[in-house]
Amino acid sequence: MTHVFQRSAVAAAAYSFIAITFGNACAQAQDAHHLDEVTITARSLERSDLMVPAQQLSGAALTQRQGSTLGETLDNLPGIANSSFGPNVGRPVIRGMDGDRIRILQNSGANMDVSGLSNDHAVPIDPLTTERIEVLRGPATLLYGGSAIGGVVNVIDNRIARERTFDAKGGVMGKAEVRAGGAANERSTGALVEAGNDKFVLHVDAFDRTTQNLRVPKDMTCGEGGPSNGRRVCNSASDSKGGAVGGTLLFDRGYLGLSISEYRSTYGTVAEPGVSIGLVRNHHVMEGVLRDVGAFEDVKFQLGNTHYRHTEFADGNPESTFKNKGHDFRLEGRQRAMRLSNGMQLDGTVGIQHERNNLQAKAADGTNTLLPPTRSRSSGIFTYQALKTSWGQLSAGARAEDVEVMSLEDHQGNLAQSKKFKPLNLALGAMRNLREGEAQNGWQLTTNLSASQRAPKDYELFAHGEHAATGTYEIGQSNLQLEKGTQLDVGGEWKHGAHKFGITGFASEFSNFISLQATNAAANPPEYTFQGVHARFYGIESTAKLRMVGGQEALLSPNAAHGAMDLELRADVVRAKDLTHNTFLPRIAPMRVGADAVWSRNAWGARFGFMHAAAQNRVPEGGVTTAGHTLWNAGINYHAHTYGPTHWLLFAKLDNITNKLAYSSTSVLTQTMGTNAPPIAGRSLKVGAQVSF
Repeated sequence: MTHVFQRSAVAAAAYSFIAITFGNACAQAQDAHHLDEVTITARSLERSDLMVPAQQLSGAALTQRQGSTLGETLDNLPGIANSSFGPNVGRPVIRGMDGDRIRILQNSGANMDVSGLSNDHAVPIDPLTTERIEVLRGPATLLYGGSAIGGVVNVIDNRIARERTFDAKGGVMGKAEVRAGGAANERSTGALVEAGNDKFVLHVDAFDRTTQNLRVPKDMTCGEGGPSNGRRVCNSASDSKGGAVGGTLLFDRGYLGLSISEYRSTYGTVAEPGVSIGLVRNHHVMEGVLRDVGAFEDVKFQLGNTHYRHTEFADGNPESTFKNKGHDFRLEGRQRAMRLSNGMQLDGTVGIQHERNNLQAKAADGTNTLLPPTRSRSSGIFTYQALKTSWGQLSAGARAEDVEVMSLEDHQGNLAQSKKFKPLNLALGAMRNLREGEAQNGWQLTTNLSASQRAPKDYELFAHGEHAATGTYEIGQSNLQLEKGTQLDVGGEWKHGAHKFGITGFASEFSNFISLQATNAAANPPEYTFQGVHARFYGIESTAKLRMVGGQEALLSPNAAHGAMDLELRADVVRAKDLTHNTFLPRIAPMRVGADAVWSRNAWGARFGFMHAAAQNRVPEGGVTTAGHTLWNAGINYHAHTYGPTHWLLFAKLDNITNKLAYSSTSVLTQTMGTNAPPIAGRSLKVGAQVSF
């Protein structure tokens, strides 16, 4: 945080210069007469005209689901699992795909870290400062590049204000949150304040989170044959803090904003008792929108710059340091709707994107460790078009990229070299709307088909070295070609009043799926190499919501005797196979079924339910199977308005009520740590309070 605010004066000066320039341009473009105030909102990834399966978490639902990592927060949503490396590291796994096939964005912009490189690398985003999380799957992920082939997770904050919150008189608003408890004895605080008027908004936020070693339902030791640590996972504590300052100039035809943020975290890697990671990320973003630009409703640009560094320590001594410096630029225009014959309407999005980053991994003595210094560059042009008809919609999208990945030094006998790729992604979609009446009850059917290509990452091409935190020796293959796949999903959603039901089936087939495979060589640490294999993924996701008691009036009426009760159901299953070696792909979630009874009445809400995971026996040869388990959970919350605009949210949640011993099939630690692998957290009670004003 100190570094953030130390640089704020310089940033403000630069921001003022750019804002004045942008403001003058806007003023010159305006008509002489006064324009009515236009309120704009952030364009989310789940726009209906993209016709793709999407999920969103916000408000009280997000507050109560928040975990210490992004993966934990989204875990158990249909089709989403957590690739946890202990309690401090977790990326989302979507439909069996993880790593750099899942694109993690901040406010639709690139999040340049190294979390996709290794399972022990954390995502430098804390849920405490998050306003909304969106998950995008299906063909429209091509808008965000080949690394979004498995899905997109967009984390939205309000560090750059995108709408007019205050009037000309100005005002102040904010939010603060505290929470404590849980299986890791979490102690966390977060706060944000926004002030401004109808022309300018200033945003400041900060957070601090501390956890102790994770409590689990079995006795643990610190390493194989090491000392006992009771029912705590050794080396799983963490300390994270950070914050941001941002400012936005608001105009009648758009906005221009700048934010500067810093994230710091120190955490144990769990796999080895004496190994920990300390990371720092500094992220600078400039964003602006100008509306009514010729043939476009609006034109949006984003410019980001990231400096990321983390050091891996062994017994307190630095062993290796990963550094990633990069920038990204995105220009996107939303077309004006074009009305065609027979009542049809065509609209869509076109844009360009450029990213560049430099990655290096150095040992304490200055030599290269896991891979040589690399430089990656990608440029892309994309479009996504939707044709609205009387019966539904048709859509089509395309993205062409030019990618170059360079190894800058000789490394482990591999000469410095450059690899170039030209991925092409195509998508088609259709939606048939069978809903009728004012309530729009009935079915809505969708189908989407896409052909995707992903360029290999730098570590997949050039890695050749030991990775201390994971205890492996990883070898890249510089002759890897484009990862090519075809994806199909077919789904339907039925709605009748408060009742809803949705189901989606999906299938993906890859001719060159880049997978980390064991070499089976007699080596210590064990060797793994990246190979292209023929792979297939398929599965089903389903959700349902049934109003069991009460109606809409029961939620609002103070005289309602019992409130309203909903039954929420969810289920998913994914199968993934390496067809080249006729074996299963690793770390795939088993079939899961869950149900929750959700009660609401006036300011009160409560939830009670379970998530059942079947046994996972579909593992590669020599892999570790996991037994089936059922985890019971409960929660309660209270919303209160004290005076004026002040709003309180009090909440408590009890997870794993029966203290069930269970293991995650999507965690690499389950496969690598044997009997000392950390299980899923034991019984835990977490309480918190949030106040908004």
